Amino acid sequence: MVPTSLALKELCLADGEFQIATRYWTGGIRIEIGASVTGVTLVNGVAVAKVPERAENVITLFGPDIAWDKIRQAIPPRFHNDVFIATARGGIGWSGDSKIWWQYYAAVQRLVELLRSAPDVALDYLPPSKKHGKLDAPIGRYVHLNLSGTDYRIYYEEAGTGIPLLLQHTAGSHGTQWRHLFEDEELTESFRLIAYDLPFHGKSVPPVGERWWEQKYRLDGGFLRSVPVELSGALGLERPVFMGCSVGGLLALDLAHKHPTVFDSVISLEGALRIGGSYEALKELWHPEVSNEAKGRMMEGLTAPSSPESYRKEIVQTYSSGWPPALLGDLWYYLIEYDLRDLAKEIDTEEVGVHIFSGEYDYSGTVEKGREAHAAIKGSTFTEMQSIGHFPMSENPEKFLEYLKPIMREILESRQ
Repeated sequence: MVPTSLALKELCLADGEFQIATRYWTGGIRIEIGASVTGVTLVNGVAVAKVPERAENVITLFGPDIAWDKIRQAIPPRFHNDVFIATARGGIGWSGDSKIWWQYYAAVQRLVELLRSAPDVALDYLPPSKKHGKLDAPIGRYVHLNLSGTDYRIYYEEAGTGIPLLLQHTAGSHGTQWRHLFEDEELTESFRLIAYDLPFHGKSVPPVGERWWEQKYRLDGGFLRSVPVELSGALGLERPVFMGCSVGGLLALDLAHKHPTVFDSVISLEGALRIGGSYEALKELWHPEVSNEAKGRMMEGLTAPSSPESYRKEIVQTYSSGWPPALLGDLWYYLIEYDLRDLAKEIDTEEVGVHIFSGEYDYSGTVEKGREAHAAIKGSTFTEMQSIGHFPMSENPEKFLEYLKPIMREILESRQ
């Protein structure tokens, strides 16, 4: 059943998240579900019970009943849990001004979620159950690295003893994504976990003496690869294990190819031989009239809808608080530069172990891309993670650890 505009208005006015996301918007959201039409008009951010006509300041979502039936499920299948990917691969489309789309993407996605929470649909989000002590385990400090002839002050946190395990965060984020792993005693009894922030991310401030503010930020592969290699040398690490996610997952395979003698093994979370895609289509992620809120909500769309809600919202907050150019700049390596399709066969897993993990709900580094990388790298392992998306270590750490620990035990046994 498609709710009326009046019913939607009441849902919107009772929802604090939607009201925050629509602030200052005069326009509306129009929903065309097969032959049925619903939606709300917005006047300075306030919902009015009137279905708006198609217009530039109105975001219209349209598609057949069969696509909307999937989108409106309490736990939608992959490619239907978020409007961004649903308009690309989920069978629906959208119209309106592209800048408004990004400005109010969070509001559009929230309205779709409210359609799911109509009386005939129930949501059942799992609360996080992880217990913690008074003080968390990691201790942080800075190390100076010479990268491309420039001194960079790099922040890292560490906990545990044993085999060093370097942890690389995703594009546009920072090392706090690994916080749950630091608290797992089974890991920290045998591994020295070290999570670092890339330059310009988190607590790794820009270099002094470089006029970086006059340059467009763009992450290139040579610079990115040098960070864990130089960090390993500076900290005196002997054949560390490297684990990265997203851009870090690609980096893991890149390091296995170009620096196999530095690392004992690499763990590629959401990795691939190539991601590809349109860099131009994402340019408004750095538009001066589009806030970081859009980036955060877009990242939530990459998570599994069954992952604990508080953890998914933490990902939103982390991305929303980052340096505005960072995400798009990092995506240069992720989407454009990185390509191992013709090189992966050169990786020797007798020299460096390769372990690839792919989450079911990741619509970027998909399960299919992970399998392709596994097939191309002889001797690698592959794990498909059900009910997990693009951020396994931070969106559903307990479930992720169930998948990860067998590989960590295997690595530990190989070093004994």
